[in-house]
Amino acid sequence: MPTARESLLDAALTALETLPWPAVRMVDVASRARVSRQTLYNEFGGKEGLARALVRRETDVYLRGVDRALAEPPAPGGHPADRLVRLAEWTLRAARSRPLVRALLTGCWGPRLPAPSVRLPGPGRVVPAQRRADAGVPGPGELVAAVRDRALAALGREAPGADPAELARYCETAVRIGLSCVVAPPGREEEHAAYVRAVLGRLPAREGTVARRVTPGAAP
Repeated sequence: MPTARESLLDAALTALETLPWPAVRMVDVASRARVSRQTLYNEFGGKEGLARALVRRETDVYLRGVDRALAEPPAPGGHPADRLVRLAEWTLRAARSRPLVRALLTGCWGPRLPAPSVRLPGPGRVVPAQRRADAGVPGPGELVAAVRDRALAALGREAPGADPAELARYCETAVRIGLSCVVAPPGREEEHAAYVRAVLGRLPAREGTVARRVTPGAAP
């Protein structure tokens, strides 16, 4: 059974599918979640707190997907950098299917979305720990850096002799290639995935790092 908090966040996300955030009413969110409005206010403090929590949860959903993509081992005969292809593909899928993830990655917050805010009650007000955690929503640059660092840790374990700076640049390039597809005109996902794989396969080879061709026989 989902907690009241998860039910409320699910209800708010569902409401956003048909309504702009300013039109989403707290009473309707509570009703859809089948909890009292007082429970909603106790959990989030108000609509701004609900918005922060919703954006924070979407950030966590995206980063958990990043971790799954990086944790999956390469296929037999594959290359460690295949993880980066999966990472870019996940980034594209998440951004296309989850508007809040797209906004987090691009910084483009339209009027339909609950733009992140870090405003909390002033001094002397007791703020529950969960609300304080919800306030830490990363900007696009911070999110790219977090994903790069996760990729660097995953690939570094398989290339212990690699130049850390070179490997970090390679990982960041892979992340930004995925982002380039996010902001590209809509198209079939498999076409964008093929583009990601092709570009990663053409990155310059570096002896002793995973920054060489992603697929055997790829054109230089």
